[in-house]
Amino acid sequence: MRWLQLQPLLVLVAALAAAASGRSYRGYHLVHAVPRDSADAAVLQSMSSWSNVDMWNRRAVPGRETTLMVAPGAGQQRVLQRLEQEGVPYSRSEDDVQSMVEREAREQASAAAARLQHRRLHASEPNVTFDAFMRYDEIELYLRQLADKYPTLVTLQSVGKSAQGREMTVIRVSASDGAAPRAILVDAGIHAREWIAPATALYLIDQLVQHADEHRDLLDGLDWYILPLVNPDGYEYTHTTDRFWRKNRGADLLFLCERGADLNRNFDFHWMQSGASTFPCAETFAGKKAFSEPESQNMRDFMLQANKDKRVKMYLTLHSYGPMILYPWGYDYRVDDAPDAKELAAIGNEANAAMVAAGSEPFVVQNSAELYPAAGGSDDWAKGVANIAKSYTIELQGGGASGFDIPASRIAEVVAQTFQGFRVFAGHAQRL
Repeated sequence: MRWLQLQPLLVLVAALAAAASGRSYRGYHLVHAVPRDSADAAVLQSMSSWSNVDMWNRRAVPGRETTLMVAPGAGQQRVLQRLEQEGVPYSRSEDDVQSMVEREAREQASAAAARLQHRRLHASEPNVTFDAFMRYDEIELYLRQLADKYPTLVTLQSVGKSAQGREMTVIRVSASDGAAPRAILVDAGIHAREWIAPATALYLIDQLVQHADEHRDLLDGLDWYILPLVNPDGYEYTHTTDRFWRKNRGADLLFLCERGADLNRNFDFHWMQSGASTFPCAETFAGKKAFSEPESQNMRDFMLQANKDKRVKMYLTLHSYGPMILYPWGYDYRVDDAPDAKELAAIGNEANAAMVAAGSEPFVVQNSAELYPAAGGSDDWAKGVANIAKSYTIELQGGGASGFDIPASRIAEVVAQTFQGFRVFAGHAQRL
């Protein structure tokens, strides 16, 4: 009995110890700039390639705050001097990012201990939370619990293993045993540090399954395939070692930097044409070749199989942070938009309106390459190769002075607001 009572405390201690032993961001600064126009945005975008700068936004957008994490040393002054020379308005919110990381780790550890206690008291019930970011093992357990409790609605499928051997599990939610004439595919967590993305996918699953009676319209003639964590190795690494790790954990260790490739540059559609790097230490390292990574291979094989009969009408890949709704093509701004670009934009704007009505900040809806081309993304490949009719990258809310992702206290409101956008996308998938 005493051991059971001590378990939550031990979880707390272990989590804090892991956070303390990981990569330190002591002395890193957060700089927030608001570009006034495209020229300011171009300045910020160019700085994103500097070795001492990590730009947390997908891209710099006029009128929207852009956050730069700047490494300690002489480079910090160089960043500020460049902003001042160009007249880009900026502010600083954090002079020691490590303190912010440790604060988040304490909150995560405390919540994990509470969840362990709850699971012990309610072992037979599916356990999901939206007051903290769940870990990989917890997500997998939740999916299994749903499959056990709702066998006529839920089916699980492993699409393969990650580089370090973790299962990549897709949940199918279907009121017709997988026989609906249309389907929608949602994934999250391609980039490891974007914690709000898996949380949003989990909320979608929770609403479709545990609140199915309230959302029967979303299951009418539509099967849902949801992969809440594409990059489980990288995701776990951000919890244990490096909070701001972006890539997977599979590419070879080269140049004395940590192994890993950017999975969202690794898909074989105009691979390496733009916005990607051949340098293994770069955040946007595209891998040795297209589909060099097991996670992207698994996604490729599953998407092709799922859409072999052209049933999948919509692909939504969740990232952070924006907020933005982006549609193909993303590989080059000099090419024409996708042939259905006007329809893609109209659907995106409708989803944005629904989320704003639910309390969200507005999303920018635009062609993916308009400000920053990036080839090898899953959204372009889904439309260009897998022949999925409509494909979007949704850059969720997040960031700001509080850090890369929203604070845990805001998870519940953000995922609920995003769900209203899912309703719009699903309605169009049902009519395609």
